[in-house]
Amino acid sequence: MHKKKHIWCSVMIILIVIFDQITKYLATEFLSDGTVKPFIKGVVQFRYALNEGMAFSLFSGARWIFVVVTGIACAFALWYLFSNRCKSLWFYWSIGVVVAGGIGNLIDRILYGAVVDFIEPTFVNFAIFNIADCAVTLGAISLILYLFLDIFKKEEQDE
Repeated sequence: MHKKKHIWCSVMIILIVIFDQITKYLATEFLSDGTVKPFIKGVVQFRYALNEGMAFSLFSGARWIFVVVTGIACAFALWYLFSNRCKSLWFYWSIGVVVAGGIGNLIDRILYGAVVDFIEPTFVNFAIFNIADCAVTLGAISLILYLFLDIFKKEEQDE
């Protein structure tokens, strides 16, 4: 059972990373000249941006710190996933999605010194982001939801 789970999780991580890297390549090819492409009018458009920092360009210029911290975090998470310590499938897959996003942005930081962003919401003033950012965010939300529900489940069992 564990072997199948690990294979499918590996496939999922690889597919997310590939999708992230392909979309970043396309953004670089077609948007890096300053072109803006509307996607859903009034909701989202595609605009090329390089982010040397983390979310909202915080800590710009700390490339190698991000590389080291992200690399260690992803390595630890992968070790945890594939060492069969993770008993919940929900928790397991959530960590896998976060790792996929981390790897996607790690590749950019190593190769280019910055992360390629291209998805820009137009209905709200918000940061430009990418597929890897979506994976990290959605995986983290899923992890938090799992942990929150797990706490309540344990409290009900203790009563």
